Amino acid sequence: MSDQYTLPTDYVERAYAGVLGKIIGVYLGRPFEGWSYERIMRELGEINYYVHEKRGVPLVVTDDDISGTFTFLRALADYHYDPELSAAQIGQSWLNYIIEGRTILWWGGMGNSTEHTAYLRLKEGIKAPRSGSIEMNGRVVAEQIGAQIFIDGWAMVSPGNPAQAVRLAGEAGRVSHDGEAVYAAQVIAAMEAQAFVERDIQKLLDCGLSFIPEDALVYRMIQDIRGWHREESDWRKTREKIAKKYGYDTYGGNCHVIPNHALIIMALLYGEDDFQRSLMIVNTAGWDTDCNSANVGCLLGIKNGLQGIDAGPDWRGPVADRLYLPTADGGRAITDAVIETYHIVKAASALAGVAYQAPKDGARFHFSLPGSVQGFQLSGDGDQRAHLKNTAHPLRAGERCLEVAIQEPGTDGQALHLTTATFVPVDALEMRGYSLLASPTLYSGQRVQAAVLADSGNSQPLQARLIIQVYNAQDQLSVLEGPQVEIAAGEQKTLEWLVPDTHGQPIATIGLALAGGQTGKLYLDYLTWQGTPDILLTRPQEGGHAWQRSWVNGADQLESGSSESYRIIQNHGRGLVSQGTREWGDYRVDAVLAAHMADALGIAARVQGLQRYYALLLTNDGHARLIKVLDGETVLAESPFTRELDHRYTLTLHVQSHTIKALIDGQPWFEVQDQHNPLLGGGIGLVCEVGRIDCDTVRVQPINIKTT
Repeated sequence: MSDQYTLPTDYVERAYAGVLGKIIGVYLGRPFEGWSYERIMRELGEINYYVHEKRGVPLVVTDDDISGTFTFLRALADYHYDPELSAAQIGQSWLNYIIEGRTILWWGGMGNSTEHTAYLRLKEGIKAPRSGSIEMNGRVVAEQIGAQIFIDGWAMVSPGNPAQAVRLAGEAGRVSHDGEAVYAAQVIAAMEAQAFVERDIQKLLDCGLSFIPEDALVYRMIQDIRGWHREESDWRKTREKIAKKYGYDTYGGNCHVIPNHALIIMALLYGEDDFQRSLMIVNTAGWDTDCNSANVGCLLGIKNGLQGIDAGPDWRGPVADRLYLPTADGGRAITDAVIETYHIVKAASALAGVAYQAPKDGARFHFSLPGSVQGFQLSGDGDQRAHLKNTAHPLRAGERCLEVAIQEPGTDGQALHLTTATFVPVDALEMRGYSLLASPTLYSGQRVQAAVLADSGNSQPLQARLIIQVYNAQDQLSVLEGPQVEIAAGEQKTLEWLVPDTHGQPIATIGLALAGGQTGKLYLDYLTWQGTPDILLTRPQEGGHAWQRSWVNGADQLESGSSESYRIIQNHGRGLVSQGTREWGDYRVDAVLAAHMADALGIAARVQGLQRYYALLLTNDGHARLIKVLDGETVLAESPFTRELDHRYTLTLHVQSHTIKALIDGQPWFEVQDQHNPLLGGGIGLVCEVGRIDCDTVRVQPINIKTT
């Protein structure tokens, strides 16, 4: 077991700065990933700030560096924050969260993409660490860059504890990599963990090197670069030496770790402890720019904190904390840097044996970290006459909130909107590159709460209301509004709203509408929601495609038929399409399904990915089964059942605490108590094994609602 240790007093802010540094680095380097130094200088020049607009691409994108880093770290929570977390358990998390060919990884094929190769090994039943070993995959494949690019989370949950970071990084790295790739990842992990308590780059390098063998190539290369740095003040000349001795032409594969690790070390040494200069060097130097930039940004974010990021140009404003984590657990896809920071803090607290307390009673949006906006942006009439910022709370010392300052009244009376995403934004529906698979985070039937405060210096009351934006038939957004509330100067109120029926269309944003024609300041203390959805999921009459996108497709094909809402086709094994979030606890799900030459059909509840759920299945071998999928499959109950081809069955799962009830066509069929490591939250799913199933409707309701 790891030794107990104390979290630094400024740990939360430094972890947040590390998360921001990571995503800023990715967004900066992604538009020219894989370019050479020469091409970058020829077409872009030195990279001193974001260049996405020059390249005609969005700033906030899906990316394997971000998705892998924050997704694979969930193995800690899934395995109860065990400090002895193993490679085999992290490998199981790969199988749970990754949808083959669609999420997280570069799907370049066996022997070409290291991560794809390792995934196929895992899928074949070869457990980690053998899945990523040189013995299985050869040295060239095993020593590509992937272990290093996913490593930052293990350091951020180990502040001031590099030994723990190195052990966890080694276990995680060996799921897919081996040899020098793991050593490079461990060096970065050790440096980042120690950066919470040490500011000197040379001492951080010494710390990183202390955990790997002196005869390792990574060790010798770092010492070479340190020597070149002592002798040469121009980073460009050191880059030339790196290209000559450790360049891409020296190593095989598509993206070897050694050349890219060298550029990270070079940027840290020549960056003069400056966030912008260090990112300029590592990005201008070329090769795997987003990966290298992300590691540099994370380490410097941890080491120098938010003030180091904010010392140069406005890196944070355009990002607005936004990031995407597309996985088989779709309710975590639309997230932000604050949410992910507190997942890290919770894990670190558990590993250190320290009590964890979520800010503002666990509110989803709480703005507790300096400068945080959690994706909230202004739009609508007057967005140019209003200003948004994170500020000290006017009532509660030591806390923070979001301030909207309206300097001038609007001229046409239209409202000013302050919103953040709850589902895939319109401009990301056709995301290029890595797919953005996601479920909404907010649904009809849930109750939204927002605490707001009008500034005491306002000359008039402010009018505000909760709003959502919902996809329509043209896959554009329509606004639904809650009741308007008047807030007098100095008054604090809690706005509440039961989200209305959206008729099967996903909710894209949540926020506030501030009435036009007014000036003053309004503070948003928090915004959150609770409760089980009350929804009927089916093809909306008005059409569009966003409603279908709200299902995370873990099957071979998901489409609409001529009459049915959902047609699911699975060519081999089991397919699962799912929707919902882990916050769904106790509920009832009903679905009307028919098998069209399928080995099995069913519904699932408390879905937490492809390998974590309960399901009621009707099989073509003459059985009804209630199963639990969690690191394998357990049959909780079974009985004979003769299924008819193309007959429509209404299947029901009722999950309440440890009790799982299953009904077929309204008749009670199974009731079990799951007391051993139960799944207590998660979304719903439709299951198809080898064949095709059709589904008309899926209904989710609180369990206290009587249904027939």
